[in-house]
Amino acid sequence: MVLNRKLNTMKNIWIAMLLLFIPALLNAQDRGNRNEEIESYKIAYLTQKLDLSSGEAKIFWPIYNDWQKELSALRSERNKNVISFRKTEEIEALSDNEIHALITNEINYKQRNLNIEKKYYNRLKSSLPLKVVGKYYRAQETFKKELLNRFGRGRNQPNKE
Repeated sequence: MVLNRKLNTMKNIWIAMLLLFIPALLNAQDRGNRNEEIESYKIAYLTQKLDLSSGEAKIFWPIYNDWQKELSALRSERNKNVISFRKTEEIEALSDNEIHALITNEINYKQRNLNIEKKYYNRLKSSLPLKVVGKYYRAQETFKKELLNRFGRGRNQPNKE
């Protein structure tokens, strides 16, 4: 009798824990699916906007893929190792040294991101016509707007074009 009660209590605890973690697991899966969906949309968008010849595509896509891998690694490193202001609730509670470290880390991240940008710009411009590179940068900017319309603020609003 006491054993049954303990087993039922344990069972209820496991069920409660499972119910608490299911939304978190589903949310993480949704983010993963959304990231894949966005990347697929971006590739289709770039393909259409750049209108690359087969020779240009053979050069462009490996450079683009390397670039995205490097940026992804940098973002992952930042998320793991760098405390950003977005994660800091109270600046008042931090020491001057901690605030200095936050700012310095953010500046270093931006510099590394810029260095990657320069590196791949140079790879693109040395391998492809500059007009193609210009189209890519233009497509990057217009893609951000498209992304906001598709997944962000424009999702539940009528298109104002």
